[in-house]
Amino acid sequence: MKRDYYEILGVSKSSSADEIKKAYRKVAMQFHPDRNPGNKEAEEKFKEAAEAYEVLSDSEKRAQYDRFGHAGVGGNGRGGGFSGGHGMNMEDIFSQFGDVFGDDVFGSFFGGGQRRSSGGRAKGTRGSNLRVRIKLNFEEIAKGATKTIKVKKHVVCTTCSGSGAKDKNSVQTCSTCGGTGQVRRVQNTFLGQMQTVTTCPSCNGEGTTITHKCGSCKGEGRVYGEENITIDIPAGVQEGMQLNVGGKGNAGERGGSPGDLIVLIEEEAHPQLHRDGLNVAYDLYISFPDAVFGTQMEVPTIDGRAKIKIPAGTQSGKIFRLKGKGFPAIQSYEKGDQLIYVNVWTPQHVSSEEKAMLEKMQASPGFQPKPEKNEKGFFERIKEMFS
Repeated sequence: MKRDYYEILGVSKSSSADEIKKAYRKVAMQFHPDRNPGNKEAEEKFKEAAEAYEVLSDSEKRAQYDRFGHAGVGGNGRGGGFSGGHGMNMEDIFSQFGDVFGDDVFGSFFGGGQRRSSGGRAKGTRGSNLRVRIKLNFEEIAKGATKTIKVKKHVVCTTCSGSGAKDKNSVQTCSTCGGTGQVRRVQNTFLGQMQTVTTCPSCNGEGTTITHKCGSCKGEGRVYGEENITIDIPAGVQEGMQLNVGGKGNAGERGGSPGDLIVLIEEEAHPQLHRDGLNVAYDLYISFPDAVFGTQMEVPTIDGRAKIKIPAGTQSGKIFRLKGKGFPAIQSYEKGDQLIYVNVWTPQHVSSEEKAMLEKMQASPGFQPKPEKNEKGFFERIKEMFS
């Protein structure tokens, strides 16, 4: 089971964005691959910290994580909820989060601040995120579902494998920055010499330039197409919840990392049942004779039908509970119930014969309202239901 993201970075849920950034920098420095050469365990912890930071540094993803745990950011979905995580290579991590470390880190690790290709230098432009809506019925929500959808989006150009160049000889080191992706300028001020580092304007920080563009993608490294994406949706999701499928958004330009696919959950209305949090509600209508004599009835549930016994003398407003027949909670063993609300049906039109029978019963002592002391009223039943 995945570790808690806050625990990984050693911060609390109330931590600010700056505190999270500082904590990530500290953990990433500790397990940086250049400080732990050949140490696979340190590399995994470095990637784990990057995964936690990607979610917690994004206000939208953080809100989903706080509410639904790992499932809220696609932690149980195919492809993961993180555009990197344990499936992300070092180049992608540095490409996304290199700015967190600062120039001093690259200066000490990579020699005089020159970033290597597997370090902090950007590679292409990251693709944008995509949003899709997926409708689920009650049974799919209760049990979880696997959905395969066709998404129209930018995909990697197969002609140039995403490089944007006509061939490998059409890519050359940027003459402006010498392949570092950065331009350093030294200025004389009254305080002395000041050095500034900016992204190279010629190559946009990539370190290379293209002399001859790919004819299929016109140098973008991507074309418009479509992809079949399989999404594993965990049980217990709710209307309006968003799942994050990492790396399944638009392809990046010229080898840049792809964006994410944001999946918005929609619930299909059930013809008979209603959702109330983790519980499922059902209105059961019974006749007056059935309420008097009692009966056995069949009611719909999420996964079929169930028989319930209606005791003799059941009052309108009585609530029966089918334990564990509701929805499961995400990241928990908790499960809701099915609540059955009894409504004694009062006929609106009666025949003259029926009217005579009812008038006769009306005068009978047995049909006069005589609630017992232990008989619970409507508000007491509602209170008991939610207790």
